[in-house]
Amino acid sequence: MFGRPKGMLGRFGGIIMARMNKEFTYSVIDLLDIEPNDRVLEIGFGSGVGIHRLAQLALTGYIAGIDYSKEMVEQATARNLKKVEAGLVDLRQGSVESLPFENNTFDKALAVNSMQVWSDASIGLREMRRVMKKVDGRIALGFTPYSGQSSNGLIQMFTNAGFTEVQLVETERGFCALAIAS
Repeated sequence: MFGRPKGMLGRFGGIIMARMNKEFTYSVIDLLDIEPNDRVLEIGFGSGVGIHRLAQLALTGYIAGIDYSKEMVEQATARNLKKVEAGLVDLRQGSVESLPFENNTFDKALAVNSMQVWSDASIGLREMRRVMKKVDGRIALGFTPYSGQSSNGLIQMFTNAGFTEVQLVETERGFCALAIAS
C-alpha cells in the first residue's frame, strides 16, 4: 500500500502519504534552494505533492519524476495536469535503477521515504549521480521515522556513488542526507 502502491489500496495509500508526508517533503525541498530555472528530479514522487511544490518554485525550469507505481503516476499527473500539459512537468513510471534521462540533466534531485524500497540503493544512487550535473548538482534524500531507514552507512553509500560534501541534517520530522554531485 505504501512501498510500491498498487490497485485500489495503492490509490488510498497515495492519499494518506500525501497528507502524512507533505510538510516533511516541503522541508526537504527547502533544503535544496530551488531556483526558478532549475531542472529537478524527484524519485518516488507518490501522489505528486512534492512535484506540485517544485513546479511552483522552478517556474521556468523543468521538473521530472519517476515512480514505480502506475497508480501514483496517475494521481500525480492529475494533481499537476496543467504543468504536465504545458511540458514543464514530466512524470514517468519506472525505476531509479534505470533512469530514462541523459547524463548531466538535472541541477537537483530528491527522494522522500523512497530509498528503503529501491531494489538496490547503491545502483539507484549511482543512477541519480549519472543524471545530475557535474558542477554543483545537489541531492537530498529525506526519511521520516516510519520509513524504517537508518542513517547508519548513508554517508558512505553517497560517497561510494560519487557524491561529495555529504551531510546528515536532523529535523523534527526525520532526517535528510544532503550531498553535492561533483
